[in-house]
Amino acid sequence: MSTAFVLDCSITMAWCFGDEATAAAYAVLDRLASETAVVPPHWYLEVGNVLVMAEKRKRIATDATTEILKLFGALDIEIDSVPADSTFPHIVPLCRKYSLTSYDAAYLELAIRRQLPLASLDTELRAGAQRAGINLLGK
Repeated sequence: MSTAFVLDCSITMAWCFGDEATAAAYAVLDRLASETAVVPPHWYLEVGNVLVMAEKRKRIATDATTEILKLFGALDIEIDSVPADSTFPHIVPLCRKYSLTSYDAAYLELAIRRQLPLASLDTELRAGAQRAGINLLGK
């Protein structure tokens, strides 16, 4: 399968929590049946952090987190292989230009560099991507 879009943490978490779920988020999940998503390396840390924080807040059970991680492992998700020190000089200017965190700017940098649409529910990231001319998925 060829890489078809950049996947961010906000879409991923919408698959896990009913109160965050949208039809558009599930449409992105359905795309993974025939397309590959690419993520920056920090995606795994972000996803793990959200799940652990949800456990601490009793929003999700440990067993559910384990199952979610197994399901994510079965999805066609590619980790971007470009070293962080190569992308870093591009990320900070994107932070400044679009008022993004460095984490969100990393998704935008990846979408720009690979010329791929971005799947996100994050309002600021979507606004920055739109201004940068990136096609959006997820809403």
